Amino acid sequence: MLSNTSERWGSISIALHWLSAVAVIGLFASGWWISTLTYYHPWYNAAPWWHKSFGITLLAMTLLRVVWRLVTPTPRPLEHRHEALAAKLGHGLIYLLLLTVLCSGYLISTAEGSPISVFGWFEILASWRFSRQATLMGTLHWYAAWSLVILAAGHALFALKHHFLDHRATLTRMLGRGS
Repeated sequence: MLSNTSERWGSISIALHWLSAVAVIGLFASGWWISTLTYYHPWYNAAPWWHKSFGITLLAMTLLRVVWRLVTPTPRPLEHRHEALAAKLGHGLIYLLLLTVLCSGYLISTAEGSPISVFGWFEILASWRFSRQATLMGTLHWYAAWSLVILAAGHALFALKHHFLDHRATLTRMLGRGS
């Protein structure tokens, strides 16, 4: 089943969710590692290239995910009304932070006017530049990335709470097993 129903997430939503989760964790870890590299480190040039390529891929995937979310139904909430509202706000904040991290990363990478090579397949051109762009966007990127990872960890913990303590199918639905 590709599309969502009122009872369960479809395989497209599930795949986009888990691919995004892996990408966020990987990009956060690699970004942290990149910040420790010295000029003479063998990965000094290659690691940012991979980081940017996967970042642009995650941006495309996120935009696809937002469109998919708008055009397909979502399963009915299994939580109480106040929990469902909190979940909706939390998911909205995750999307906002994700787009903030990705767009600020783009603006850091293009601050000098150079395009971003995506796996050597094509380039994303620099759109515009402004004063202190790399510095300002670097600060935003750092704090938004930390906020995203902390919120995503909370998201995971609540999914585990719903599964193990509340005995709800919230987690199993995102694993493709239905309610």
